[in-house]
Amino acid sequence: MKFKTLIIAALVTLAGSSCDTKKFLDINTNPNQLPTSLPNYVFTNALNQTATNIAGNTNGQGSNELGFYWSGQWSQGNGYIITTTQFAYQFTNGDFNYWDTYYDNLEDYQFVINNADANNQKFLKGPAKVMKAMLYQQLVDLYGNIPYTDALKAAAVLAPKFDDQKAVYAALITSLDEAIVDLKANPFTGGFGTSDIAFGGNITKWVQFANSLKMRILIRQSKVAGLESYIKTEINKIVTEGSGFITGYDASIGGPSFFQPAAGQLNPVYDRWGYDATGAKRALNNYPRPTKFLIDGLKAAGDTLRLKRIAYATGGENSNTPGVSTKAEIAANYAGTPFGASSGYLPANTSSVGPSLLVKGDYNRPYIIMTASEVQFLLAEAKQRYADVTLPNTAKAYFEEGIVQSFRVLGANTAGAAAFKGSKIENYDFDSSTDKLAAIAIQKWIALTNFSGLEAWAEYRRTNLPVTPQSIQVPDTKRPTRLFYPNTEGGSNSANVTAQGTIDVFATKLFWDVD
Repeated sequence: MKFKTLIIAALVTLAGSSCDTKKFLDINTNPNQLPTSLPNYVFTNALNQTATNIAGNTNGQGSNELGFYWSGQWSQGNGYIITTTQFAYQFTNGDFNYWDTYYDNLEDYQFVINNADANNQKFLKGPAKVMKAMLYQQLVDLYGNIPYTDALKAAAVLAPKFDDQKAVYAALITSLDEAIVDLKANPFTGGFGTSDIAFGGNITKWVQFANSLKMRILIRQSKVAGLESYIKTEINKIVTEGSGFITGYDASIGGPSFFQPAAGQLNPVYDRWGYDATGAKRALNNYPRPTKFLIDGLKAAGDTLRLKRIAYATGGENSNTPGVSTKAEIAANYAGTPFGASSGYLPANTSSVGPSLLVKGDYNRPYIIMTASEVQFLLAEAKQRYADVTLPNTAKAYFEEGIVQSFRVLGANTAGAAAFKGSKIENYDFDSSTDKLAAIAIQKWIALTNFSGLEAWAEYRRTNLPVTPQSIQVPDTKRPTRLFYPNTEGGSNSANVTAQGTIDVFATKLFWDVD
């Protein structure tokens, strides 16, 4: 495993007693001593790096981006040569290396946990443990078996063994329980809340986020034989804990108090797909395109309010009126790109990623890592599958609230969600939908669009829904089920990588992918 020397720069945007900038101007230091940093600085930097690892930036692709493609939500604009690694599935262990950046990020959170007590910053241990759990969950969903119990031990373990993916998932539930105990026992003090660019030191929101992650991890396993009793018990424990889930707001990183109009300091999505610090359009602005399947489905259901937030009309954003399409925002002016199409779908005649994600000048919006809408659909599935869990509402109520929260996070008028109640539209009207679990899965897929591509791909693999078209670049029905272990890990930890056996990325499924 790749280990890095921990050198974290002071973040000049932090203020208050948590950040003594004079220490960073002190020239009377020993040049032969390695630099160190306080946990609060490392934690802020770690959160920012998490956002970049998931979103990507001008330096490269994030894990969410690949998920948007492989879940069938986005395709590639035809102003570029088609990328065969993504759209013909011609990738190797040299492609899609999210492993190294994730483990580097995990080391930062481990540094915070290891050094919080000694620096009187115990309040950072709980949040760091929550973030660790989220990253490990995503690593499992990308790679399967991963180093966990032997990981993050620096030089003490240079070749960590791999843990069984199912055991890692179970350990993450325990880790989140421990994080909640730490959170409740150690509220933020003084001005240190400024170091928390996720929830501003709000412990209740951190606990609700931890509970929401637990629901994601539990429901991801809902089709695995023999786990029903365990899952129901753990859900009931969340209810008993009493703090609830993220509701009416989203887990996000950064925002106006952190992202700045300067190179390298923009919201990472804005930086990659939108504009630079001066407002000049990025070369990649025309690259991601909502798929024909996505846009046609929204139009067929009359779901035009969300359509206009998920995508811009053909011709893209009006440079003189940020956030508004150049063409009239009527359904006829929205056109998707077939997944994997390499010609015939240029920027002028196809829709681009919309104002829910990109608006010129909106460089400092928070980067969302989990939506309240996703949580409502997790609760809907839990109640639909396990009628006897102690969740207080019905599956229908959670389902309908999931649509409301989807409207909200997209920036659409939430009153529009009510139009689907009693509409008789399959997978929109809960009562008339013939397969309730399918309706939940399809609405979750819509709600994850533009926000959580990695989750959308994981849910697609778990549920096989919605039934999206195969890439035009692929002559058969095979689709990726996971990624290869990267060649960097194969080089530094070869025996343990080899011990995982031969990986077939089209047939070696993760433990929760049982269909």
